[in-house]
Parts: sequence; C-alpha cells; structure tokens
Amino acid sequence: MNFAAATRDYERWMKRQLAANGLAVDAGDLRDKHRTMAKKKRKHAFGFLRATYYRWAQLWPEICAGEAAAPRVLAVGDLHLENFGTWRDAEGRLCWGINDFDEAWRLPYTNDLVRLAASALLAERASRKFNAAPAAIARAILAGYAAGLASGPKPFVLEERHAALRAMAYFGEKKPSKFWSGIDKNSKPRKAPPGVRKLLAAAMPERGLAIEFLHREGAGLGSLGRPRHLARAQWRGGLVAHEAKALVPSAAAWAEGARVPRSRAKDLLDAVTRAGRCRDPFLRFREGWVVRRLAPRSSKIEIGSLPPRADPLDLLEQMGKELANVHLAEPRAAAIARDLARRKRGWLEAAARRMAAQALADWKAWRARHG
Repeated sequence: MNFAAATRDYERWMKRQLAANGLAVDAGDLRDKHRTMAKKKRKHAFGFLRATYYRWAQLWPEICAGEAAAPRVLAVGDLHLENFGTWRDAEGRLCWGINDFDEAWRLPYTNDLVRLAASALLAERASRKFNAAPAAIARAILAGYAAGLASGPKPFVLEERHAALRAMAYFGEKKPSKFWSGIDKNSKPRKAPPGVRKLLAAAMPERGLAIEFLHREGAGLGSLGRPRHLARAQWRGGLVAHEAKALVPSAAAWAEGARVPRSRAKDLLDAVTRAGRCRDPFLRFREGWVVRRLAPRSSKIEIGSLPPRADPLDLLEQMGKELANVHLAEPRAAAIARDLARRKRGWLEAAARRMAAQALADWKAWRARHG
C-alpha cells in the first residue's frame, strides 16, 4: 500500500471511529493537515513525521523487524522531540516530561526509542540544532534510557534539581500576553456539543463563569481532523482556558487490524497515572474526550528555542530517562534490560536512519501529488 492509499484508508478508519461516538471529522482541519504535509522546506520533514504516525505504525514492524521483536510495554506510540513539555503538579511544582498519550498502545519498547531518534535525525537535518552525528544522537537517547531503567522511576520535578532543564523550559516560554494573543489570532467562535460544553464547564475553576467556546486552528498537527473545542473565561483577574479533543484509538490499532476496545481512556490513564512521574492534575480522560488546561507557562520545550549554552544532547539524554519512567509503569525493567544488552552496537542509529529515510520518501511522494 503506497502512502496516499494508506492515508485514505487510515482516514476512513478514523471517521468510522468518530462516527461510533456520534462525532464527525473536521474536514477543514483535515485539509489544513494535508496542506501542511505538502510544505517543501527542509524543516517541514519533521512536521510530516509528526502528522503521519499511522504510516509509521504500518511500516515500522516491517522495516525494523528485528527491533519489533522486543518486549512489549504500554508505549507512547507517537513519540517525538516535541512531545515533551512542562506542567504544574498538584503542589504547584514545575514538572517536565512526555505530555501527549493520544496514541498510547501496547508495543515493543523499541518503537518509542526508534521514533524519538528518527525525529531527532530529521530535526538535525533541517536545523543543525544538535550539531551532532546520528550516532551521537542515538547514544544520548540510549544512555538516558538505560540509566532510567537502572535507577527506577524518577519524576522530573524542576525545582531543587535539573537546573539546566529548568533553564531550557523557561528560556523559550511564552509571555502571558503573547500566549493569549496567539489564541485570539488562531481561534474563532464555534458552538460545542452539549456534552462537551458540560465537560469543559466542569473543568473550570468555578461554576457559573461566562465561557467563550472557540475552535483553535492548526493545533496538534498529528490529530488534526479530530473534533476539538476550546473554552476560555475570565476568572478572578485573569484568563483561564481548557481544551477538549476527541479521542480516537491509536493508529497502531488500525495498522494491526486490531479490534478496538470500547474505551481507550483506561489505557491512557494507565500510561499517565502508573508511570514514574508527577501527574498533571488538569489532564483528564472523560467520555471519549481528553480535557486539558492551556496556559502560557505550561508548554513544550522547542528544540529551536533552546538557550545559547544549552546542551541539546543532554536534553536527549533526559528524554531517554523520561521514556524509561513511562515504560516502567509496568514491571518489565528486567526483560527490557536483557533485550537491550543483546542488541548490537549501533542498532538504534541504524533503525532510526531507516525510518527517517522512509518518512522522507513518503514526504517526497506526497509533495509530488499535492504540492
């Protein structure tokens, strides 16, 4: 199945999943996604990878058959460089880690490692931000992951520890005025279904607020096409906002031809709550929707906006440790460590190169068709 056919088949499957919950695909967002996938600058190869996890899920077991024969865990699935960010825990502490579990599925642990490394190779190809060879990028991720397995779960709380990571988190943060003006610029009023209005109203800090319901355009490249609604209100001297996004089973279910369980919320909650990390108290999975808080100081750390003296390879190593935190939600550390030990030197670099090359080939084919 070529890339265009795979895209059509996956999107038909996604429409059926949404229809089962009485929802419909956002056709305008899906068209925007297709246009974004066809952009031609080198930096857009990374965006193409983010937008096409379904293709990864389809081809990875074939292209990386040796890596796919590994112990399975509740994996992130669609892991990449910009799937890491900050939030405040129940004690108000600044935390950092993986912040998107929409594509969580039971997969070989190697899937997440290879996808993270492949995304780094594509980002390096476009921006030279890492200033490192592919082998060094792969080694940094593996070093962090192995260390995380050995030490056991260690949540990333950026208070007394992790000064360098905290500096990265705050260097490129959005000022509140810029954050809210960005929402104004990229949003427009849209009615929300009664059930979603109820979910978002319940997420607000106080009942009875005058809530404005919006649609945020271009948000979440990989999930464009799924219904999403933004609720914003004034509360005690400032703005607050929460967003609801329709949940669809992982694209790995489509790729495997798996029978989709009635609810994916349980698995997603398991990934968040049982992992060795501090939960985001505002991230909730309810009735087929994921509801989260939007705020100027809860955001991803972008590779393109690191401090001048930051060590990007150190950031990759921390990403490897955080991935171990998630995988250690299940008692598989010994099995994973044994599997890692038997793999040949350079396996992660080689697998990431193969998958990055496949993404570039698909990107080229899509640009030729839609450019």
